[in-house]
Formats: sequence, structure tokens, C-alpha cells
Amino acid sequence: MPKISSLRRRRLIILGGLGAALAMIIVAGSNLWVRAGSDGHVYPAADVPSAPVALVLGAQVNPDGEPSAFLAARLDVALALYRAGKVKAILVSGDHAEWSYDEPGAMMVYLVARGVPADRIVMDHAGFDTYDSCARAGQVFGVRQAIVVTQSFHVPRAVALCRALGIETVGVGDDTARVYEPLWARGQMREWAAAVKAAWDVTSGRDPVFLGPHESGVETAVARA
Repeated sequence: MPKISSLRRRRLIILGGLGAALAMIIVAGSNLWVRAGSDGHVYPAADVPSAPVALVLGAQVNPDGEPSAFLAARLDVALALYRAGKVKAILVSGDHAEWSYDEPGAMMVYLVARGVPADRIVMDHAGFDTYDSCARAGQVFGVRQAIVVTQSFHVPRAVALCRALGIETVGVGDDTARVYEPLWARGQMREWAAAVKAAWDVTSGRDPVFLGPHESGVETAVARA
């Protein structure tokens, strides 16, 4: 094999260092953007200002159709907000790309079983990621003010995204799922990279995977309160 000259080796080292430095700047900048965008807008459930609707972000549903522990914890927060009169309706947004896997449907069943009237719950079947859920909440369902609900490590990014997309958003994060330490730690680590995607999505102004016409479900549910 031909040997790499010392000059070329130094150039490769410099380029590699510059690339690593740029990557660190992008990651750090994106996370600072998330922090700035959510600062002062994340509350405990008892203190959060009221809003017309809670936006509950989807998460894994088990093979038996039951929400995973992380998703159930999010739904329990939304249930508490509804019972306390903090919200009038609940928008459940998640993945239903395949007929056999239905996050919004499982979320609806869970809430109805615990006393939330079905006509106060609206399903978004195309919330494939946090950006899509926030964008569709505003552009499809006409949400202008909301409480977004997810785990506490995720809620700053969700709040920053929804606010960047024009929704007056505050957030409540679940902490009960901390008992699942390996999954919680993995989620926290994932947020560093997810912030980069979030910043890119907002900067690019991309449309959600599915947009579609206006749906009046949230407006109708709120009016029933």
C-alpha cells in the first residue's frame, strides 16, 4: 500500500479536527436554541397555565395494544390536567402509518377508560415525530394555544418546536418514568442529536410528512366544554 506523506497526514488531521469542531458547534448551538425556546415555558402540572387543549405526543405501543410505560405516563399527566380543568380537550398525536400499529387509537382507549369523554379527545394519526405533531397541530387542527405533554427530558424540545411553529405553548413533563433508568438515560442522550434535527426542521420550514386539509375536531371538542 502506498504510504501517506506526513504533509497529507497533517492535513487530514486538521480537516478531521475542524469537522469535529464544527459538529460540536452545531450540536451545542442546537441545544442552546432548544433551551432558549423553552425557557420559562415548562411547568409542573399543578402550576401550568390553562390552555384550550393538551397535545400529548405519541410513544411506543406494546404488541397487545396497551401504551408502553412511557406513553401511559404521558397520558396520566394529560388526564390530571383534564380533571383539574386545565384543558378542555386532548389532542393525541402519534404514529399510525401501519394499520396494525396505532398509537393515537391506543391513547384514545386509555383516556376513555379513565373517564375522559370520547368527544373531548381528538386523534392525529400522522404525528410521526415531534415536528410533525407540532406542525399538524397548528396547520391541520388549528391549535393556537396548547399544553404539550411528554417526558421531562423531551418537553423542552417539544415546547421550542411548537412555539417556533406559531403555537403559544407551555409544557408539562413526566418524571415518573425515571424508574426505567436505562430507557430514561437513552432518551436523555438522544435529545442531544434530536435538537439538531429540530433546529434543521424549523430552519428548513419543511411540511409534515402528511399535511392535509383543515380538521375541526379540536375546535368542536373545545366548544363542547
